[in-house]
Amino acid sequence: MKRLKELRKKKNLSQLQLAMALNLNQNSISRYETGEHEADYKTLILFADFFGVSIDYLLERTNDPTPLKK
Repeated sequence: MKRLKELRKKKNLSQLQLAMALNLNQNSISRYETGEHEADYKTLILFADFFGVSIDYLLERTNDPTPLKK
């Protein structure tokens, strides 16, 4: 998930800061960013809500970061 890393850096957050903000492990953030592990649905929602983007944007299925309206 290279977009996760891009979004994190855009907000000037370290992996540790992001992990702490989302109550996750820093190693997990690192593994998601390198593609070593895939985030589950619940974690994808967490990332999307935190960064204000759609899950499709995180997964590079679209270049439009705008989340769908509920």
